[in-house]
Amino acid sequence: MSQLGEHSLKRLIILLASLMAMSPLAIDLYLPAMPVMAQDFSTTMPMMQNTLSIYLAGYACGLILFGPLSDINPRRKLAIIGVAGFTLCSFAQIFCQSIEAFFALRFAQAFIVSSALVIIPATIREYYGKNTAKGLSYVSMVMMLAPMIAPTIGSVLLSISGWPLIFIALTSYAVVMLVLVVRFLPEKKQRSPKPKSLEFFSRYKLVFTRKKARTDLLTSMVVSLAFFSYITAIPFVYLSVYQLSEFQFSVLFGVAVFALMTAHFINSRLVTKVGSRAMLNGGLLVAMTFSIALVISTVTHAHIAIFVASLLPLMGSLSVIAVNADALVFSRFKMHLGTATAVIGVLRFGVGALAGPILAFFHDGTATVFASLMFSCIAFIAILQLPTNIRLRKYRQQLKQLS
Repeated sequence: MSQLGEHSLKRLIILLASLMAMSPLAIDLYLPAMPVMAQDFSTTMPMMQNTLSIYLAGYACGLILFGPLSDINPRRKLAIIGVAGFTLCSFAQIFCQSIEAFFALRFAQAFIVSSALVIIPATIREYYGKNTAKGLSYVSMVMMLAPMIAPTIGSVLLSISGWPLIFIALTSYAVVMLVLVVRFLPEKKQRSPKPKSLEFFSRYKLVFTRKKARTDLLTSMVVSLAFFSYITAIPFVYLSVYQLSEFQFSVLFGVAVFALMTAHFINSRLVTKVGSRAMLNGGLLVAMTFSIALVISTVTHAHIAIFVASLLPLMGSLSVIAVNADALVFSRFKMHLGTATAVIGVLRFGVGALAGPILAFFHDGTATVFASLMFSCIAFIAILQLPTNIRLRKYRQQLKQLS
């Protein structure tokens, strides 16, 4: 499975998870400071909230460039460039005095850090081989500590010394990551020859035209829409619909992240025994069940305990679907992992950016629109996966008859 020893492999997983956490920290750490920053920048809250969309756009644009480059250039070099650029942008954000400057830095920050994060799935694939889904689950499980604690840390830092301290902390984390990447990230020479400029774009064509990967690519994309719908809608649902306090919101947000971590832990234990396809289908069954329960709880105005009891397993099952869909895609592109990662990332962030407009268009002051969108995503995935599952079932029946 790996040329590294068990201890070195565990250290690599922690390093990759910490590296992947940079983007969630950049997104979640300053959320509690948005109202204060809007005041300081003399702008509105909707404008501040658009800094999330700017970040997602920058990240998607970066993936388009750095995905294919990671297939033909040393991944360690790209990681160092990405973390160093992220560090500089985080430091510059400390001194921002206008929303326009903050927009520009957020875009640049996301664009450059994508060069570091795009190498993570390919690195896991190299060292975990056929157990890629297990490695991805380990990384995701550790990485999710960041969004679990980021809003709380941001609130504490804001109360101590104002919002610039948040970006001082983010810069400090980035500096530590830069040192760790330089010191511990292993280097492996790419096997792909350096391509001509035309071949750079042909790599994307190769990924999009691979029919066997298309269903799982679309599945990963739709799961992302569901995830970003949750991130976009849940503050309104908890704070406005259910009238919870900010502390209660932080607790429930952390509990949801814990549910995601638990799901990844379960996946890491079972996926090597039953395979990624079976885990994806299992997650889809759970997601369908609890997405229906979520819709019912909002339509009937059930107690918040019913809403949360439906939401937590739904979010956990979404993470199982996502990580196994990604692993199935990566298994089709052993020589083009960077490009495949870029395609997944661009589709995810591109479609994820639609969550806000969709929720705003259908907004009715209740949680039903959010719940309905979540159910719609799951139902669409079930339809996508149905032909594949029918083919696999027929194939197994044929094997039984032959044996």
